[in-house]
Amino acid sequence: MRPATRAALRHVLTHLLTPLLMCVGMGLAYLGAFADPTPHELPVAVVGSGPSAERLAGAIGERAGDKLSVHTVADRAEAVRELKDQDVFGAYVPDRRAPELLIASAGSDTTASAVQKVFTPVAARQNAPLKVTDVVPPSEGDPTGQGIFFLLVALSIGSYASVAVIGGAGGALALRIRAVLAAATSLVVSVIGVVLAGPVFNLVDHGLWGLWGLAWLYSAGVLFVGTGLHTFLKRWTTLGVMVLFVMLNFTSAGGVFRPELQNGFFAGLHGFWNGAGFVEGTRSLVYFGHSGLGGHVATLLVWLAVGLVVLGAAWAVERRRGARAAASGAPAAGSGAGPDAEEEMEEAVGV
Repeated sequence: MRPATRAALRHVLTHLLTPLLMCVGMGLAYLGAFADPTPHELPVAVVGSGPSAERLAGAIGERAGDKLSVHTVADRAEAVRELKDQDVFGAYVPDRRAPELLIASAGSDTTASAVQKVFTPVAARQNAPLKVTDVVPPSEGDPTGQGIFFLLVALSIGSYASVAVIGGAGGALALRIRAVLAAATSLVVSVIGVVLAGPVFNLVDHGLWGLWGLAWLYSAGVLFVGTGLHTFLKRWTTLGVMVLFVMLNFTSAGGVFRPELQNGFFAGLHGFWNGAGFVEGTRSLVYFGHSGLGGHVATLLVWLAVGLVVLGAAWAVERRRGARAAASGAPAAGSGAGPDAEEEMEEAVGV
């Protein structure tokens, strides 16, 4: 084999490592998060304050084991309040002739389905049809309630793919200019997201200004983290941002399965990952009367702050590299541009 052929083959094999690692990572993440959805301490309620309600709650809890966390509430109004605060995800109203199950499917259609599977046999043992009442349904334009998750996907791809362009094509620019480009791009991405969610698909029929704020915070966090990381990871930045904002992010966001239906790892990530902050923040804003919204906004702000810290670290590193290059008389070694940068952009956009 000729030396030129060997060099070209080695170049291709080296770059094949990135998509192969993506394949492994996506398989582990998606199958690990979604392949076996099983309830874990899923909070539900039985409506009633008498001994019969206590016995029913105890029997359901004993039969379910650690899959459910069952308690009683005094009346139907209290059950509705807990559903709207997302303290429970289903409330069973026992009745000999017409038992009723209260759900809030806007919080998660898959969780609502899981709750129905739990209580349908309970009503069947009474030989009575189960009436299901959705106290917080999703909008007409988003009947499954998963449109918010797919909006997250669009915002994420627009953000992390832009990281490769800013870091690659803009590698010769000073970091402060790349940071400004990242901020401007996040604004554009967030506006695109709001237009898609509102006028185009009507996924969200109110609260669009609040949605825009959440989308901007989310996109800016992704772009700032990714732009800063590019200084350190170079052509591995695409893989790095995919791990952070696809593999770990989409799987823990709660858009397909809430954490109560996932294993401990992804359920734990849901508590502080930025995708979960956006999805749950949007649900809170649009459907649940702003319940818990402050905590989700705080999550997005923390990620934005992390992005600024990473940018600060990148600035310090690039400044030090520039000083060394000036002292030696060599060209400054910044993020750089060239074949590797172009390949990185193609990988990012291709994904």
